[in-house]
Amino acid sequence: MTPDRIGALARELRGSVSTDPGALARAGRDGSHLSGRPLAVVAPRDADEVGVLVRWARHERIGLVPRGAGTSLDGESVPRDGTVVVDLSGWTAVREVRAEERWARVDPGVVNRTLQSVLEPLGWFFPPNPGSWATSTIGGHVGTNASGPRSFRYGPTRAWVRGLEAVLGTGERVRLGSRAPKRSLGPDLLGLLVGSEGTLGIVTEVTVGLAPLPGVRRGLVVPLPPDVALGRLSAALGSAPGTGLSAIEYLDTECARDLAEDRGAAWPTGAALLLLEVEAADPGEADARQARIARRLESAGVRAPPLVYDDANRLWSERGESGRVLDERFGERIREDIAVPVPAVDALRAAIDRIAAREGVRVFVFAHLGEGSLHPNFVVDPSGPAAARIRDALYAESLRLGGTISGEHGVGALKAPYVARELGPTAVGMLRAVKRACDPDGILNPGKLYPPPEAG
Repeated sequence: MTPDRIGALARELRGSVSTDPGALARAGRDGSHLSGRPLAVVAPRDADEVGVLVRWARHERIGLVPRGAGTSLDGESVPRDGTVVVDLSGWTAVREVRAEERWARVDPGVVNRTLQSVLEPLGWFFPPNPGSWATSTIGGHVGTNASGPRSFRYGPTRAWVRGLEAVLGTGERVRLGSRAPKRSLGPDLLGLLVGSEGTLGIVTEVTVGLAPLPGVRRGLVVPLPPDVALGRLSAALGSAPGTGLSAIEYLDTECARDLAEDRGAAWPTGAALLLLEVEAADPGEADARQARIARRLESAGVRAPPLVYDDANRLWSERGESGRVLDERFGERIREDIAVPVPAVDALRAAIDRIAAREGVRVFVFAHLGEGSLHPNFVVDPSGPAAARIRDALYAESLRLGGTISGEHGVGALKAPYVARELGPTAVGMLRAVKRACDPDGILNPGKLYPPPEAG
């Protein structure tokens, strides 16, 4: 693209159009090890300007890559060389909150923690809380169907999106969903865009559902004996009545130790940890629920007393540092995200250790145990041949056990070649048909989510 064509685009928009080398370098990376070199970074002011940008890109046959905070871990927001990054990080308005109707209307660049700070004084909250909640945006949550510890009780982002506005790859603007609590109106078009990673439309506004804020949110950290069956323990806790559990999480021994050493976490070291969140109306109810949990744990052979966090957010903030601590200690590595049925967790955990031993690499594991969602971190060059072997083996094990290649991080560029393994050719054909309908020229986030032709 010549400078004249960039200048022509800049004259059509009030928002900035930057070719500054520093801006291009920053926009060329996300939380993964991948990188790209965009032609420009464009920050449109509003949905009308996004429409102008999409029509321009369609005419010029240039790809557009929507971007919020850039926290994605599988290359969802990494641009292919020669594409244009659409920077939505400045779209940060919480436009409307209707607590009595249990929804809020927000810009896609609103950070999760910022939204929670607006809602908390009103007695409400937005349930999805990924580990990156202090920096990741609502638009990014929609793009990858993000989850987090509390999705054990509340489900992923998809369950909390009431509606959205987006500009499709045709340049047309659509509004999908409804503010009504429920609706029966054919196939779920709104659901198609949630998890689509910006490949069908550029989201310009989101209406999210809200939940009442519990009176007490208590965190519990429980050391685990080395021989405990994780799947059986998770199932026992998840099926216990009257516990108020909203999260059942796991940290292996090494992760727990490193967080204590590098971040000053006060929890016990020398054992893997079970991390729980208990919700209750008041402290008395929380005490009763904690006692029920203790009895269920004891029946499963877990007898160590818990470390109690009166503020569960502090626990999740400390837990959320796991990835950053590993970044500091080991740099780039494989940061994986697979999920299996809860009874298969121990088989997957054993397979992870076998894969690491076979390749002669270290592995660190943390998990959303209540949902069978594991995050193994293999300390190996993520772009090398060993990494390819590890991914192949890991995905094969997850699928063999009835699971998925992506529990919550999405697909991006890293996992796109493996999508056909899970979906099969007929479902891949359906996926591509939706893409053609919404983005006939393939300009939206090219190279992401959809398997290359040779892969299915």
